[in-house]
Amino acid sequence: MIISEEELKNLLIKNQILDEASWEEVKKEAKFLNLSPLDILLSRRLIDKEYYANLLSEYLGVKRANLKKVQIQPSILKLVPEQIAVEKQIIPFAIENDRLCLAMANPKDMETITLISNITHMQVEPYLSLPDEIQYGLTNYQALFKEKYRGLLEKEISQLSRAVTTEEEQLLSASRIVDNLLTYAMGMNASDIHIEIFSDYSLVRFRIDGILKEILRLPKYLHPALIARVKILSNLQLDEHFRPQDGRFKTKLGNYEFDIRVSIMPTMHGEKAALRLLAASFRPTSLEELGMNQYIQEAVERAIKKTYGIMLVTGPTGSGKTTTLYTILQLLNKPEVNICTIEDPIEYELPRINQTQVNPKLGLTFATGLRSLLRQDPNIMMVGEIRDYETADVAIQAALTGHLILSTLHTNDAPSAIPRLIDLNAPPYLISATLNMVLAQRLVRKVCLNCVYSEDIKPHQEKAIIEQLKNIGIPEKDLKNYPIPKTIYKGKGCELCNYSGYRGRTGIFEGFFVDEDVSNYLATKQFNLTEFKNILREKGFRTMFEDGLEKVTVGLTTLEEVLRVIRE
Repeated sequence: MIISEEELKNLLIKNQILDEASWEEVKKEAKFLNLSPLDILLSRRLIDKEYYANLLSEYLGVKRANLKKVQIQPSILKLVPEQIAVEKQIIPFAIENDRLCLAMANPKDMETITLISNITHMQVEPYLSLPDEIQYGLTNYQALFKEKYRGLLEKEISQLSRAVTTEEEQLLSASRIVDNLLTYAMGMNASDIHIEIFSDYSLVRFRIDGILKEILRLPKYLHPALIARVKILSNLQLDEHFRPQDGRFKTKLGNYEFDIRVSIMPTMHGEKAALRLLAASFRPTSLEELGMNQYIQEAVERAIKKTYGIMLVTGPTGSGKTTTLYTILQLLNKPEVNICTIEDPIEYELPRINQTQVNPKLGLTFATGLRSLLRQDPNIMMVGEIRDYETADVAIQAALTGHLILSTLHTNDAPSAIPRLIDLNAPPYLISATLNMVLAQRLVRKVCLNCVYSEDIKPHQEKAIIEQLKNIGIPEKDLKNYPIPKTIYKGKGCELCNYSGYRGRTGIFEGFFVDEDVSNYLATKQFNLTEFKNILREKGFRTMFEDGLEKVTVGLTTLEEVLRVIRE
């Protein structure tokens, strides 16, 4: 920490955030978990992160910079080498009045300020940024890798096409190409790499912000060597070509470690590799960071404060359900509770949480795993997915016997979770007794703030909004007064966003808390989805489209993006 524990304690007590007894409690828990008191205060939301940062900047007498809300030009980044930025935990982010604005984890580090002043030949203005904001800001350096690694790949391919190569040379080239592809993908913030084989070429595609983009085409004869390299990295069988294989390995980009999950699948023309890139250091740490509005946040917090019951997160594959559940688990992760999970697969390793991966070959399914976990004296359990009657039945029984269950369900929206559970033969009176909350979500791409511009809404866009509002059940009489945005925002496309107009993603959500009225309806009435939606709307329920429309209005995303994910 920049300030000592004693200084932090005095600062919090002086500002009436904690009293002496509460501080001692936090300090005791921090010692037990081998964390700092500040980590406990922030993760338990005993203090708001932004409020703490402002309080600290005022205490230190420096300005505040939240790098998560700042767009940094590549020309500014190039003033400070990445190696120094990582080592010193600093980010140059602007130039104002001929002074370099420098975000620092420790703005009182005069030695670093002098060093940067000597390197840049400029006066330095230090700003305070929190450590996770510095980590976020450092990802801007990855954009500088694009040109370099694209050039390396093209050079490698060019050399291969100029001469007949031996098998050994092909393997060496494949090794360099795969290594460069990994670095290139991480630099572009890609979530997946696809290496595919077709009749006359090998194709590499990256999934960036949820959209697949073609990166390059390679000679077909090189494809087996690429797959072999991926298999070697993930410790898979080299001589098996007709069976699917799964593996994983770790790699680093600068100071960041990535967990790479690998799937090899035989296809018509050969084997295809799909690599999922998981960066543990970039996970959201709060519900707000996921994109939840105040209404949803309060409902989630209310649901997870219960010591028993079921909370469900619904949505299609790739909609961020697991990330949401992991974020909730982080909020619940306290020394006095035992948290266990049964997952398929384990995406991230969570500290102090017992995680188990399903293995159907050995009889370890969600249902059998959940049943076994009940003998492990758990307080909270996360089940990767409820997909059959047996899992639903065990989850309900566990909730009835005093356990908090978190899980996912494949439905298009939140209200549809109820008929889905009924389809799985869960009795309505038990659903009523155990269900705490249902949350549904999608991921939308965010407008690039570096190239954002605004324009008046066009008639066809207004018409699309009205049609969608009708589809979600907004009455005709209410449409006239509905707050349709008059101005919308888009990205022109720039180097930072790879000329897509989008950079990063956020969630759009809908959800309902099962209060006494909802519980009584589920237990005593014949379920009718339309009637149920009307009851929820009377209680303030808003659909994902409405949440997305609000984010369109404030310029977070575009109307086209919201309509795309809602209609998928």
